[in-house]
Amino acid sequence: MMAKEIRVRAPVRVDLAGGWSDCAPFTHDHGGEVINFAIDQYIEAVMRIDDSGKLSVEYHSDGPTSSGLGTSGALNVAFLAAISGDGRSPVEIAELAFQFEALLGNRGGRQDQWAAANGGFQHLMFHGENVEIMPFEPMPSATRWLQRQLVLAYTNISHTSGDIHEEIWQRYVDGDETVHSALMTLRVMARQVATALTSDRRDIFIDAIRAVSAAIDEMNPELNQAYRPVVDDLMADKDALAWKGMGAAAGGTVAIIANNGKVDAVKSACTNVGWEIIEWNYDDEGLQRQVIET
Repeated sequence: MMAKEIRVRAPVRVDLAGGWSDCAPFTHDHGGEVINFAIDQYIEAVMRIDDSGKLSVEYHSDGPTSSGLGTSGALNVAFLAAISGDGRSPVEIAELAFQFEALLGNRGGRQDQWAAANGGFQHLMFHGENVEIMPFEPMPSATRWLQRQLVLAYTNISHTSGDIHEEIWQRYVDGDETVHSALMTLRVMARQVATALTSDRRDIFIDAIRAVSAAIDEMNPELNQAYRPVVDDLMADKDALAWKGMGAAAGGTVAIIANNGKVDAVKSACTNVGWEIIEWNYDDEGLQRQVIET
């Protein structure tokens, strides 16, 4: 048997709007909608098969796994692409990764796996168990502005939101109107962000991100509490225009839209409290897989 090595790389993502609405049962009741983009922070997996057929897999992550940037979804996409990617498209691997996580009891949505598989900007719609990739091409001026002004800061606070999430979804199932309204706002803001980026309407974009954070507060203010010692002062001083906790919030990474000329001030405020700045650029390639026979 010929030995071989399979190298896989999958990017993590920044979720701008619509997260939570990609999760069941909301996707079955109303349908969800998400805007995200992949960045050049990667999960890398290497599977080696020796001459005797013995298999080993190892991983590397460019950032912390509790970052809120969809690292677990990217990890599972990389893992399954390494061990079972032959003949499968990126989207097929994304779905396989989602189903694998569901078997492990994860009740999250599908946006992370699709971002890791496809890369780039994505406008995704979720209907039941189906994912529809919408046509979406942000204006270059909008993406340049976003890359220049969006600061990602890792708080060094691991996610502690599992119990909060269970409580929120139980309230939704029980018919809580506050949770229902907040989830609908999150979905609607995804469409607003798409409109803003395709027309370079930065005012619309900022209003939408503010509305997203407000909706998260409505579901449970504890989700945003970890960021407030920094972001409230930045907003009051107008150094920041908007902000949003990444992924499930309640720690991990926060995205802050700095005002013009205030990127350094925002970064300093973050590092002064021990947060780590994540330098980033866009990833347009998505999942990459290389088979090397040795």
